[in-house]
Amino acid sequence: MSLSQPSSYSSGAAAAASTSGSSSSSSSSTTTSWFSGIVRGKSGTGKLSKSASTAGGGGGGDYGGGPIKGKNQFRGVLFKYGPKPIQVAFKTGEYKQQVIFIGGLTDGLLATDYLEPLAIALDKEKWSLVQLLMSSSYSGFGTSSLKQDAQEIDQLINYLINKENSEGVVLLGHSTGCQDIVYYMGTNAACSRAVRATILQAPVSDREYKATLPETPALIDLAAKMISEGRAEELMPREADPCAPISAYRYHSLCAYMGDDDMFSSDLSDDQLKTRLGHMANTPCQVIFSMGDEYVPDYVDKRALINRLSKAMGGAEKVEIEHGNHSLSNRVHEAVQAIIGFVKREGPSGWDDPWS
Repeated sequence: MSLSQPSSYSSGAAAAASTSGSSSSSSSSTTTSWFSGIVRGKSGTGKLSKSASTAGGGGGGDYGGGPIKGKNQFRGVLFKYGPKPIQVAFKTGEYKQQVIFIGGLTDGLLATDYLEPLAIALDKEKWSLVQLLMSSSYSGFGTSSLKQDAQEIDQLINYLINKENSEGVVLLGHSTGCQDIVYYMGTNAACSRAVRATILQAPVSDREYKATLPETPALIDLAAKMISEGRAEELMPREADPCAPISAYRYHSLCAYMGDDDMFSSDLSDDQLKTRLGHMANTPCQVIFSMGDEYVPDYVDKRALINRLSKAMGGAEKVEIEHGNHSLSNRVHEAVQAIIGFVKREGPSGWDDPWS
């Protein structure tokens, strides 16, 4: 997917956060979820309830006024989920079910305008919103990979299961975060079984966008040459990406035909799309496509593309937002309506026997 809009890249993370140490009731609880037992190698202790659990916390009530304090100000808990300094996440509410937001290139906390109203809507339904930082966040994307992102997403879900007694998550990807979700769900990692549903917002092709820039063909050739010489992790020239240092491997992955990141291009055949996306049929999936996405070239038939993507994913739910831009900053209400409706419908599905 394409770079996030500049407005989301520069937005400040003015979150009214307490540290995870001050909110340790979840991790210190003597009651453990059935899923945490499985991940630790023990037998499961029971089945998940179809109704939203409220055990272990009162959500927005714990913070005396809900998850939002003011513009760009979230109430919640900031915690570390992995060993790297960048591996921190921010969670609103103290619920047993979480929607994990995964941003795109250059994104970090508070990446899109719809996160504030989404946090409020989720709180009313007794779901927490989790925003994570990964090695690829902000300017780190150029020296990272989908494989590394998937490993860190798995670490976050593992943390939520073992420390917060999570009863399942929904993954919400924006832009390149959609590729992260597709890649992660294809790994069959143990914790991926805790993913109850996935949402892909703005799943668009980085390659097709980059192809509109005159310097791209020569840079793809250079990246391929560097990779063939065993220099895949060496940095490309500065003009390869104005936002961040980028390795030959990651540039090739994003910009070359059938690179690792090339999942949503309109010129891929139906068989190629099914090969890359077909496993998404195993989990309820929603595709939210912005019909005015500025990162989709004009020659692409957006309606035909979303139909093909949905078919490749086994009939994923389609949402077309007319005139919506890439981050849906001009269609915030429609974005939240689509997401919360899907979470309410598909989030609890199959929870009485998630291993079937």
